[in-house]
Amino acid sequence: MARVTRGVTSHAKHKKVLKQAKGFYGRRKNTIRAAKAAVDRAGQYAYRDRRNKKRSFRALWIQRINAAARLHDMTYSQFMHGLSLAGIEMDRKVMAAIAADDAGFAAIAGKVREALDKKAAA
Repeated sequence: MARVTRGVTSHAKHKKVLKQAKGFYGRRKNTIRAAKAAVDRAGQYAYRDRRNKKRSFRALWIQRINAAARLHDMTYSQFMHGLSLAGIEMDRKVMAAIAADDAGFAAIAGKVREALDKKAAA
């Protein structure tokens, strides 16, 4: 039986890793050992940060809503509580986009204020 040489397979694997390492700095872009380690680590960061990105965006939306709510003399938590009392179901992403447009947010803040006043009176 003929002996199997693995040159074609190895070359293809190396080529794949070096393609992923394109744009890296120094030896990490052209030496297979350094490139493989760098690509593995980059993959770990990418996997982790795909989840962290969701957290970061939620935090950003909350900051924007809080800033807009404070212009209407409410904290973020008061505003969100008032939203539920008013029966307004809107996610934070959309609410943050509306907060950028003050006219639309002012109308929502008015409804929230009414709901909070109604609860305080009762």
